[in-house]
Amino acid sequence: MNLLLRILLYAALTGTFTSAIYCALVLAGAVRFGRRKRREESAPAEFLPPVSVLKPLHGTEPDLEENLHRFFQLDYPEYELLFCARHETDTGLQLAKRIAAQYPKVRAGLLVCGEPQFPNAKMWSLAVLAEAAAHDILITSDADARVSPDYLRNMVQELAQPERELASCLYVGRTTGGFAAQLDAVGKSVEMSGGIFVADMVERGTRFALGVSMVMRRDSLQKAGGCEDLGQYYAEDFVLGNRLANAGYGVRMANYVVRLMVLPQGLRASFRDQLRWMKSTRRSRPAGHLGTGLTYAVPFGLAGLLWGLCTGHFIAGLLWLLATCGNRWLMAAVVLWALEDESPAKPILIYPLRDLLGFVVWVASYIGSTTYYHGGTYSIGPDGRFERISPAAASAPAADLSESQR
Repeated sequence: MNLLLRILLYAALTGTFTSAIYCALVLAGAVRFGRRKRREESAPAEFLPPVSVLKPLHGTEPDLEENLHRFFQLDYPEYELLFCARHETDTGLQLAKRIAAQYPKVRAGLLVCGEPQFPNAKMWSLAVLAEAAAHDILITSDADARVSPDYLRNMVQELAQPERELASCLYVGRTTGGFAAQLDAVGKSVEMSGGIFVADMVERGTRFALGVSMVMRRDSLQKAGGCEDLGQYYAEDFVLGNRLANAGYGVRMANYVVRLMVLPQGLRASFRDQLRWMKSTRRSRPAGHLGTGLTYAVPFGLAGLLWGLCTGHFIAGLLWLLATCGNRWLMAAVVLWALEDESPAKPILIYPLRDLLGFVVWVASYIGSTTYYHGGTYSIGPDGRFERISPAAASAPAADLSESQR
């Protein structure tokens, strides 16, 4: 066997072994989370303080109207909804205004914040919203989050313990788009959640946050360095949770799982958005991100198949690939069980393809540090700070400042 074939064999063996170990860790972490979720949600919700729900908006997207309606239909004693956009004419803000008129009994406020004063425009909106909030417990929610009537009742229970400062939500991806959007959605459901289950289990707690939806105390932002400093980072949610955890405050993943409405876009736009998020992760957690390459399975199964084709062991190579696909099918099934996905069949079936795409995005994340975001070109520095290189084009289409586009 020549040297290249030996390298191919050893690479395939190594990746298959490490991805199998990782799968076992994900299964253990998912079962741990699923049991905790079901146990704690069965307890009566007795902690029901008034809350302020903060929702930054910027333009519209196909699912926004239904997403906003859900927030006016929440089953909770006392809450206010606060929406914020850069300009009064913003189409997302105008939509929120029209929907609010249909629910006169729900207290809703519409704010205009002007052009962002921080590189991270979402953080600028949250700073304005937090200042205007009437209550001490804040719940932030991106525009692409879809929730159920018990959303607030479940979220506020995370702060029933005085020592807990912040909790954020995992999510199940949903989309009305084509195959590329479906791959993106299942990646957000399984790939993201799997890594978090392992981190939470190994580190005995969560040391970061996810920005799709968070519940926190009013002074949490200040304890983490203040909105202006957090607004210098692209992954402000990671920095917020990490700083609070490192300072000794309680941070964890909430029991509630959000339905995340993924944009129905094509492969090129979807890949670009995933790459931006992956580059941010590379800067936020460089060592962990490097190791992520060994958690994928299907690329190493393909390497095993290639080795089999080159050495006359086609059946062995094919079984190798099928084994790595089985690894991903099992992992997806257990993760989606833990997240209580109502329709997991197709996401489980296509997850091996998502695993392969995820590996391609991971490799591409090491090419350059610039990224396209919200119509402009930005650079993500070694410490995760976000800097605009070129301004957003005036003709760029509006899009929500939501986690699905990171």
